[in-house]
Amino acid sequence: MSTIKRLHLWLPPLLYMALIFHFSSQSNPLPELTSRVWDKALHTLEYFGLALLVCRAFLGHGVARAKSMMAAVVIASLYAMSDEWHQSFVPMRTSDVLDWMADTVGSMLGAGLLPALGDWPKRALLAPDADPE
Repeated sequence: MSTIKRLHLWLPPLLYMALIFHFSSQSNPLPELTSRVWDKALHTLEYFGLALLVCRAFLGHGVARAKSMMAAVVIASLYAMSDEWHQSFVPMRTSDVLDWMADTVGSMLGAGLLPALGDWPKRALLAPDADPE
C-alpha cells in the first residue's frame, strides 16, 4: 500500500483526534454551542465522527466489515476514555463516566453507519483501489 493511500485513510481520523484533544484542553470550549446543546448529544456526535473515520480507514485497508466496525468502536471508546482522563487535569473540566458512555454509543453508531451503506463508501470515501469486503 502506498504512503499516499495510507495518508488518505489515516490522516482524517488522526486530525480528528487532534481536534478532540484541542477542545478537551480548553476550560470552556465552544461556549455558544455547549450552552445550547445537551452535552451528551455533543459527545455522541463527536465520537460518531471519529468511529466513522476509523472504520473507513480499516475498510480501506481491506479489513472485513465486522472487524472494521469492532476495531473502530474499541479504538474510539479507548480514545474517549483517555480523553475523559485528560479532562480531569484541565481547569474547570471533570472526567465523567456518563460522557464516556455517550462517546461509546456515538462510536457504535458511527462505526455501524459506513458498512451499512454497502458498496457506496468504496467509491465515495475510500481510496480508489480499496475493497470494503
